[in-house]
Amino acid sequence: MSTVVDLRSDTVTRPSAAMRRAMAEAEVGDDVYGDDPTVNALEAEVARMLGYDAGLFTPSGSLANQLALRLLVKPGEELVCDRIAHVVRAEMGAAAAFSGITTRTWDAVAGRLDPAAVAATITPNAGWHQVSTTAIAVENTHNFGGGTVQPMEAVRAVQELAREHGLGLHLDGARLWNAHVATGVPLLELAAGFDTVSVCLSKGLGAPVGSVLVSSAERIAEARTWRKRYGGAMRQVGILAAAGLYALEHNLERLSEDHERAARLAAALGQKPELTETNIVVLRVSDAPALWQAALDQGVITSAIGPNLLRLVTHLDIDDEALDRAIEVLSPLLTADGSSPHR
Repeated sequence: MSTVVDLRSDTVTRPSAAMRRAMAEAEVGDDVYGDDPTVNALEAEVARMLGYDAGLFTPSGSLANQLALRLLVKPGEELVCDRIAHVVRAEMGAAAAFSGITTRTWDAVAGRLDPAAVAATITPNAGWHQVSTTAIAVENTHNFGGGTVQPMEAVRAVQELAREHGLGLHLDGARLWNAHVATGVPLLELAAGFDTVSVCLSKGLGAPVGSVLVSSAERIAEARTWRKRYGGAMRQVGILAAAGLYALEHNLERLSEDHERAARLAAALGQKPELTETNIVVLRVSDAPALWQAALDQGVITSAIGPNLLRLVTHLDIDDEALDRAIEVLSPLLTADGSSPHR
C-alpha cells in the first residue's frame, strides 16, 4: 500500500530533520556520573516548568511512573487509582513485580476523576489484618479514557483528601502538555500539589524516547538510585535529552493542531464533540479486532484497546491529507459495524 495512516498512538512519531540535527550536535557526558550537560539542562528545565526542585530523565514513562510509586509506597502497602489507569493497565504489573505494591481501583467514566469514589476506595491505617493505602495516582490527560482532561476542582478535592489522611500523590502526566494546551491552565497549576509528577517527551511532543520525573531534590536523589538498580541508568544520553529540549521549545504549542484534527476526526465518525477533549478518540464498536483488521487492510492503523473499544490518536505526523484518508476508510467501516459514542 502506498500510504499508511498510523493512528495507533502519538508515540509513533519520527524525529524531524531539525530535531535530528539537535541530537547530532548535543554536548554529552556520562549521565551516571551526573556530568551530561544536556541531560542536566533537560531535567532542570522540566522541573522549572512544573514547579519542582529537581528532575530525573528516564528512558520510558513506565519507568518514571514506577520510580515514583517506589518512592511513595512501601512493599506490602497499597496504591489506589482508577481501574483503567495506565499504571495498572499498561505497565505489565510492574508495581507488584518490582516493588511489592498492591493496588485497588475505582470505576471512572472515561477515566474522569471522582473524589467521592476515591474517598470510598482508600483505607489508610487499615490495621494488622488489611492492607493500608499509602498513595493515590491520578492520570492527566487520561489515555484509555479518551484523552480526558481532569477537572481542576476534582484534582484539588483529591489532593485535600490525601493531605487529610497523610497519603502520597503521584500524577501520571504523560500527556499533561495536552491538558495545558487544551485548557490554557498553566503547567505550574496543573502539576501543583503532587509529591511526584511524570511527563512524557515521546508522545505528542515527538521526541524519539524519554520521560522526566520531577519531585523534591531528596526524592529525585533516591529515584536516581532506584533507576540504576532497575537497570535504567544511561551514559552519553544527552543525544536523547537534546531531542526532549527541542520538543519542549518547538512542539508544545502545536499540540492544538492535533486536538483540532482529533475533533474533526471524531465528528466525521459520529462521535459526540464533547467526548474528544484532546488528541485521542475512543469509539465503542461491536468487534474492535475485526474493525482494526479491516482498517489495516486499507492502510489505516488503529488500536483495539478492548473487545469493543477502538482508539485513534492524532499526532504531528498526521496531516490533513492523512486525516482525510482515515475518515474515508473508517466511516463506512463504522457504519457497517454500528459503532456508538464511547461514553
